[in-house]
Amino acid sequence: MTITRTAIVTGAARGIGAAVAKRLASDGMAVAVIDLEESACKPVVAEIEAAGGKAIAVGADVTDESAVENGVTRITEELGAPTVLVNNAGVIRDNLLFRMTTNDWDTVMNVHLRGAFLMARAAQKHMTEAKFGRIVNLSSTSALGNRGQANYSAAKAGLQGFTKTLALELGKFGVTANAIAPGFIETEMTAATAERMGVTFEDFKAGAAKQIPVARTGRPDDIAHAVSFFASAEAGFVSGQVLYVSGGTAA
Repeated sequence: MTITRTAIVTGAARGIGAAVAKRLASDGMAVAVIDLEESACKPVVAEIEAAGGKAIAVGADVTDESAVENGVTRITEELGAPTVLVNNAGVIRDNLLFRMTTNDWDTVMNVHLRGAFLMARAAQKHMTEAKFGRIVNLSSTSALGNRGQANYSAAKAGLQGFTKTLALELGKFGVTANAIAPGFIETEMTAATAERMGVTFEDFKAGAAKQIPVARTGRPDDIAHAVSFFASAEAGFVSGQVLYVSGGTAA
């Protein structure tokens, strides 16, 4: 008997999150596509449904405790109890330390860390009851330090510690927790960085590729493939790990 699992993917209206949602749907999971605006999630849901999958769009701010609890309750009622969670929602507010505002710091910390905490806390009760769970947190190579990203680097490093602690606490319930740390991935976020730097996205990608051993930049599907592995039933003996998906750059 094949069990249809329910997965939640945050920040899934575009980019890496959208690719992950579509990949998990193709793996046979029912997927809750979460982003700030429900309407922004609907194209991803439509694509999943057109391919024969099952998904719903959920509008929720992952930093809002009530919104998270209500969202997970709705997902449980409409798709089934979630046993796979991918914490992908993220924002950047880059600036050098002396220019960084308190709001820049708090916004990044809240979305990445508070958001992952609230989502994991809401979902884990369903996972522990099912004696099966997969939590995948999106970190970044920036966790190792990156100029102009004191807030983002700290948040992404924090997610790695959060991941390892979840692995210790939840392992006995059949729940694994792992993190993926992408390098340069072609998304709207990296395109916005190029624009802010005053260069074309093509030139930005070409410059980045020269620094990457596999001689290309990453794509959202590269991350989705890694998530698919961590989320699989067969990956039950892999927990507390941080996988750098960065084309061979030092980690």
